[in-house]
Amino acid sequence: MPANLENTLVIGISSRALFDLERENSIFENEGLNAYAQYQRENEKRVLEPGTAFPLVEALLKLNDKLGEHMVEVVIMSQNNPQTGLRVMNSIDFYNLAITRAAFSGGESLGPFLSAYSVDLYLSKNLEDVQDAIDHGIAAAQLYAPPGGFNPDADEIRIAFDGDAVLFSEDSEVIFKQQGLDAFLEHEKVFASLPLPEGPFGRVLKTLSRIKSLSDKPLVRIALVTARDRPAHERVILTLRSWGVEVDEAHFLGGLPKNEVLRAFNAHIFFDDQDKHAGPASEHVPSARVPYKTSSELYDKDAPGPDSAH
Repeated sequence: MPANLENTLVIGISSRALFDLERENSIFENEGLNAYAQYQRENEKRVLEPGTAFPLVEALLKLNDKLGEHMVEVVIMSQNNPQTGLRVMNSIDFYNLAITRAAFSGGESLGPFLSAYSVDLYLSKNLEDVQDAIDHGIAAAQLYAPPGGFNPDADEIRIAFDGDAVLFSEDSEVIFKQQGLDAFLEHEKVFASLPLPEGPFGRVLKTLSRIKSLSDKPLVRIALVTARDRPAHERVILTLRSWGVEVDEAHFLGGLPKNEVLRAFNAHIFFDDQDKHAGPASEHVPSARVPYKTSSELYDKDAPGPDSAH
């Protein structure tokens, strides 16, 4: 395993994001740490069922074999202690997942350790942990419960992103919040040739695009799914071009619901900053919300914006 992860996509993932630990989490919340630890020790040999991010992680790790290069690294990042984490590692062995690194912090914040493990993206079902990662400058998202009956593509990893406040900064969305739709559209038209500032998942997209380019075979498929429409589409396309990134699909929905498009795309994961989109999508495909804080906090983040119905 390479010590230099500079060109590798490193994903830090909580044990509850990778495996179904909802029963165990309920024991922890209702009965306390000791009861939880005892339950985990008593069930160390009992294999955990896959969680929301399992299909994505399994598919990404298989990329290394398909490409013949170590381009994806997954690290378990858990506040469990090493003793209670043993069940997680046993389950990793059972599913033959190529995960060798793990951080069990024994209840301490994971945020300070993320950079030490060169994490590019952190996935968890715990909002506080996700916000902690964001506060430490790491792209992060909170996963929803897995959709029932999800059947991922076996040959191609499909990843979908929202635009504003995910791939791009929230700057344009601020204009919408403060000045309305007409002002937003006019602003995007006037500044169409000026690339949008990079958002929290910009680097993740660029890394995936680079990995995608390593093979002539369709191993990774990327979609942009946004409520932007004409004329606000042009700035997005020109921004991606300036980044040297080509997405396979772009859906400019103009306020139409995103969930049906995502079901048709059959995403392994969908990232959006608003629950009103990510929530309904999570009924069809694994989904995650990207929380963020604006520097000025001048507007209500959950109000309709350019990536919501208008």
